[in-house]
Amino acid sequence: MTGQRADARRNYARILAVAEQEVAAHGADASLERIARIAGVGSATVRRHFPGRRALLEAVFGERIAALGARAAELAEAADARAALLEWLSALTTYAASARGLADALLQDGLTGLEQVEDCSAKLATAVEPLVRRAVAAGALAADVTAADLLTLVTGIALATEHHPDPVAEARRLLDLVVAGVSPAR
Repeated sequence: MTGQRADARRNYARILAVAEQEVAAHGADASLERIARIAGVGSATVRRHFPGRRALLEAVFGERIAALGARAAELAEAADARAALLEWLSALTTYAASARGLADALLQDGLTGLEQVEDCSAKLATAVEPLVRRAVAAGALAADVTAADLLTLVTGIALATEHHPDPVAEARRLLDLVVAGVSPAR
């Protein structure tokens, strides 16, 4: 984004903000034309910044995944390892439940494999791994529970609640049930 005119940077930010809302509401098939209209720009402007749906969706999901990584880093030294892990899992669950169609989005526009999904999963697993290790060391998490296990559980919860009237609330409720199983409060 550096080197662009101020109006181009504003357009990019506005398009990305609208795209995030539209993808949350309509999933991976959110209309690029509608995104342009709501952002107050032409569809050519959207395509200049994001040459295809995949590029736009990667930008939408990439920023949120980076934010989750940053949050995990902030929580890595928290005094209560269990609370830190649960706070991060709650944030991930909220994101996953509100980011309708994440897996489908990353597979669109001719993507031939799962490398983008695996990249997102790898970033999230790397981010949460220190929290998992600390929770295991503190006896707050079963020793055989892995970061990949927790990501799989959250993904399953998100998929199961995607069409629920209130997917975030239902996802949080289901996460609470999972937590009771893998890390009962003492």
